Amino acid sequence: MKIAVVGTGYVGLVAGACFAESGNDVVCVDRDAAKIRTLRRGKMPIYEPGLEELVRRNRHEGRLAFTTTLPKAVRDSAIVFIAVGTPQGEDGSADVQHVLAVARDIARAMNGYKVIVTKSTVPVGTSAELREVIRRETTHPFSVVSNPEFLKQGAAIDDFMKPDRVVVGAEDPRAEEMMVELYAPFTRTGAPIMVMDCASAELTKYAANAMLATRISFMNEVANVCEAVGADVDQVRRAIGSDRRIGPSFLFPGVGYGGSCFPKDVQALVRFAAQKDYDFQILRAVESVNESQKTRLVSKMKGHFGSLKGKKVAVWGLAFKPKTDDMREAPSIALIDALLAAGAVVQAYDPEAARAAKGIFGAQVTLAGGNYEALKGADCLAIVTEWSEFRRPDFARMRRLMRSPVVFDGRNLFTPEQMKQHGFTYYSIGRS
Repeated sequence: MKIAVVGTGYVGLVAGACFAESGNDVVCVDRDAAKIRTLRRGKMPIYEPGLEELVRRNRHEGRLAFTTTLPKAVRDSAIVFIAVGTPQGEDGSADVQHVLAVARDIARAMNGYKVIVTKSTVPVGTSAELREVIRRETTHPFSVVSNPEFLKQGAAIDDFMKPDRVVVGAEDPRAEEMMVELYAPFTRTGAPIMVMDCASAELTKYAANAMLATRISFMNEVANVCEAVGADVDQVRRAIGSDRRIGPSFLFPGVGYGGSCFPKDVQALVRFAAQKDYDFQILRAVESVNESQKTRLVSKMKGHFGSLKGKKVAVWGLAFKPKTDDMREAPSIALIDALLAAGAVVQAYDPEAARAAKGIFGAQVTLAGGNYEALKGADCLAIVTEWSEFRRPDFARMRRLMRSPVVFDGRNLFTPEQMKQHGFTYYSIGRS
């Protein structure tokens, strides 16, 4: 099948590469000429495990191409995916102007029937709006489909190639048949292709992310109560996670969620519910809990040291999660901002996010070349992102490098007993 994907950001690039891997002819379109040149050289504008190899292989085998020329890509394709950004507006709602602009350009380039698919995360009702926009620009027949993505950064290739489910919002049989055919290779092990109306598909994306965000904030609240009453959140988490009605996923306490999806999608769902005169109280609380959780380690530091002025704080982890260089809404940003405001000196390390961090903090933060380098002369260590390389450190070396052996573990990588044995003063989340 011939496919065009408009937008070579995280979603578009992963989708394009994975569709090509299953044998389709895919052309990815972006107006950023420098990015297209980079992709043609086989270099990735983002860090995602396995993506570079996938792109290079399918480029070499002639199934994947990159271009800045949208009209030809549209004319040569049967299905056109829109995967451009929907940035957050000042009021918290998703801004769909780029999606609508791309739809107009697609409509003007059409030379026959096309299935136009939104991969971008868009508010409920966007598919109907797209139909009107496209209808004003062309006399050719077309179908609009909503096909939200459910990818985890750091595991996106696996998630796309072996999905839990594929959600398709399609309201005419011809488009439904083409989408089912397209996704058939990815669902051979029995994952369902769930066909529904476009509004339901659009809402499913927001509802899924909101539910996951709710579990995170709920567990962080439980962890805070555990600290207050002397309970152990790890024991509580394992006990409630063994209930089949609940399950163990997304019940790990920490310093809050971040990234490009959860914060934006929670706020967007609150906003478009409010536009229908519905107050989504639970999600407003989820958002509030998450924002306060991001600086919880700073509160613990102030409780330990009193004043943080002049204290040197090492930070391990800057990306919002492991296996990505993405710092959008990362808990590390709120934590470091609070440390700087309190007069602390920050030296930080992340395996992949140094470039993004430099763009955010500039010279305010010293970016170390390794995790041990960040510890030199530090009064304490804050662990913010649970990269695998942080899980089994050389504790003796850590003690030699640090001015004082104090660790604030925002991801509960270690146990209190283990840290006591190695001579550290240790603070974690939800444990005495």
